[in-house]
Amino acid sequence: MENPYSKVDTVAADFLLRRGGEKKSNVKTVRVGPLSKKGFYLAFQAQGACMALLSVRVFFKKCPSVTRSFSSFPETLPHSLVQQAEGVCVPNSAPTDQAPPTMFCGEDGQWVGPPSSSCVCKPGFEPLDSDRCRACGSGQYKVSIGGSLCRVCPDNSNTHSPGSSVCVCRPGFHRAASDLPDSPCTRPPSAPRSIISQINDTVVTLEWSEPLDRGGRSDLSYSVECVRCRGSSCVPCTDSVTYRPGQVGVVGRRVIIRGLLPHTTYTFSVIAQNGVSAVSHTSPASSSVNITTSRDVAVPVSGIRRTKASESSVSISWTIPSQTQHSILDYQLRYSLMDQDDGWQYVSSKSSSVVLSDLSRASQYQVQVRARTSAGYGHFSPAASISTLPDDEEPPSRLLLTGVLVAIGLLILIAVGIVAVFCFRRSSRRRDPDPDKSSQFLMGQGMKVYIDPFTYEDPNELVREFAKEIDVSFVKIEEVIGAGEFGEVCRGRLRVPGKKENYVAIKTLKAGYTDKQRRDFLSEASIMGQFQHPNIIHLEGVITASCPVMILTEYMENGALDSFLRLNDGQFTPIQLVGMLRGIASGMKYLSEMSYVHRDLAARNILVNSNLVCKVSDFGLSRFLTENSSDPTYTSSLGGKIPIRWTAPEAIAFRKFTSASDVWSYGIVMWEVMSFGERPYWDMSNQDVINAIEQDYRLPPPPECPASLHQLMLDCWQKERSSRPRFCAIVSALDRLIRNPASLKITGRISDGTSHPLLDQRPPPSLSHCSSVSDWLRIIKMERYEDNFLQAGFTSIQLVSHISTEDLLRIGVTLAGHQKKILSSVQMLRVLPY
Repeated sequence: MENPYSKVDTVAADFLLRRGGEKKSNVKTVRVGPLSKKGFYLAFQAQGACMALLSVRVFFKKCPSVTRSFSSFPETLPHSLVQQAEGVCVPNSAPTDQAPPTMFCGEDGQWVGPPSSSCVCKPGFEPLDSDRCRACGSGQYKVSIGGSLCRVCPDNSNTHSPGSSVCVCRPGFHRAASDLPDSPCTRPPSAPRSIISQINDTVVTLEWSEPLDRGGRSDLSYSVECVRCRGSSCVPCTDSVTYRPGQVGVVGRRVIIRGLLPHTTYTFSVIAQNGVSAVSHTSPASSSVNITTSRDVAVPVSGIRRTKASESSVSISWTIPSQTQHSILDYQLRYSLMDQDDGWQYVSSKSSSVVLSDLSRASQYQVQVRARTSAGYGHFSPAASISTLPDDEEPPSRLLLTGVLVAIGLLILIAVGIVAVFCFRRSSRRRDPDPDKSSQFLMGQGMKVYIDPFTYEDPNELVREFAKEIDVSFVKIEEVIGAGEFGEVCRGRLRVPGKKENYVAIKTLKAGYTDKQRRDFLSEASIMGQFQHPNIIHLEGVITASCPVMILTEYMENGALDSFLRLNDGQFTPIQLVGMLRGIASGMKYLSEMSYVHRDLAARNILVNSNLVCKVSDFGLSRFLTENSSDPTYTSSLGGKIPIRWTAPEAIAFRKFTSASDVWSYGIVMWEVMSFGERPYWDMSNQDVINAIEQDYRLPPPPECPASLHQLMLDCWQKERSSRPRFCAIVSALDRLIRNPASLKITGRISDGTSHPLLDQRPPPSLSHCSSVSDWLRIIKMERYEDNFLQAGFTSIQLVSHISTEDLLRIGVTLAGHQKKILSSVQMLRVLPY
């Protein structure tokens, strides 16, 4: 019979026992297996050994239940060297991947290594002691699965129950679709404030202040709604009304609206919106303003009709506008072949009819008419279709043909006479040139002399002499960038055939101009046209053959120097600032050698391009200013207006303008540059400035201004004009400083005994009797900001005493000097018993 037993091991004593000796037991551990059935027998066979089997203990080892990495594993019996065990995630947790967590149990009953995959806490739960997940408490949340902790709910949100993965917005607050779940809840902004409207004929400019409450967001934008009202009936504006830069999604706080009808009432609503306005269930906040367009501009012409026609001409008449408040001076008609908008021809007429001749046979034309009053041209009428006749419809009569031939003969005779007179005058001018009008007159060794355009009687001759006429079709206006004395200033593109397209600045002459205004406007172009220098603004040309009249100059990307410096306060090194001053001085040296006196040299009249090159601009503006000018920079003096803070004392007192007075102004420009656009003499009145200058007070050096530069300023401000340096000497002095940068590191106040720092030695005004914010602002001479403070909620002295720099920026106090003055006074308010 086959032995059913399998030998496992031989058990033998490790040592012998002697009679009467110490009794010791031998212990032998034997591993049985692997097992293939549910039970087994153990048998021991003795082979004559001198030993006895005292006891037998049969046992097995298992791995206990355990929780690791948020995974729970049950008791596991190893069937081999290692046994893989599958676990489950603890409550409120989930595996990091699709497979369940596993871990290995060793034959010795010990778990081997970490789990092969782990579990992490679900959204709304945070880990606790690495073996369980705890629900987020009230007011807390957790967005994603993982080991992060719960966080406090963002602003304006809360949770409704423990274990929340997102915080719900409070009533009235929302999240935009693009906001993350952990973003704070925000609300729509309040209404825009302080809408200001400016009406220029049928063009309206709207400006406003930002809302007091932005809703806690930075993506603030505005939309403009337009409603046209006649009596009690109001309808939305038509598509003919245009908005620049746009009607919806406007980021800035200024919109120009064109295409309005004259003497019509409109209501404009400015709507403030942000990212949550679309998901809010409330109507967006808005502010409205009612305006009525000018009654001076003629209304559009209507009733255009053909009264007579032939194969080459048509007679056209139209209905005289009935709502025009002022008399119509004349009409302008333009026509072109149908669907050819780039081939317009223009005809003027004093009456409400006109005859168009030299037309193509059996052709259809589009015709538009507009009226002109003392305020300028109105809008063109909608295009009317007019056609000529074919050959066989109406043959010309002999009488008409004779009349046409006679008329043509008379026109030829008149043209010949005009040409003869013109040639005679031109030859006379060549034989005996007028030195006052010749732009080619040279002085000394080839130096061109500036010719005053006001020596010309005919402004058209003036433009032909010094400026180049540009076809209006070469110019494309893109956006309005400012406003000048005569009209708007725009940015556009100039594309002359055969030349590279480039950006230009475009000055336009506003509608309703007088002959004097047109002459003054074009005189500035004739002045610029005489100058060719890298630090003088370059004239591209003029447009006088169409409306509006335009002056085109090179485009300077960084705009006026004063605002550019304020925007980049502290961003430039002294050597860069001296480089800017050197460019300005070089341009003024060129002008002085041309015997041209600028009269209005200031940082606001210096333009800066993208390469930080400074160029002198605004020629002739000061002589055009009249008593009716509203610019506060200019003050009446002896029948004209001059900029007191920039003008030499002899020019203020006697209107004696010379290159030496321009040198004084250049010294002020130096101070503006080194102070990064600070206002000269700060908030002193013009009369106080005049008195201080007469007493030999001068501006102190700006902070960190090199001593050598301030000394040069003081030289420019010598009371005796003969003691002031010439521009050629100023350029040389600045060149020396540029070649020796170390000299620009020496700062300090320099005085020769005749000029003193302009410091206010009077005791500060008492603030103890201030009863209101208005009184306080008036005492510190900051009353210009009264509306800003009140609209921002600073309505009492107690509130003002806690104001900060951020508050000043928010309410619109952006000048550093004004901020320092206000904050200094606030420090005094804090120690007073309010």
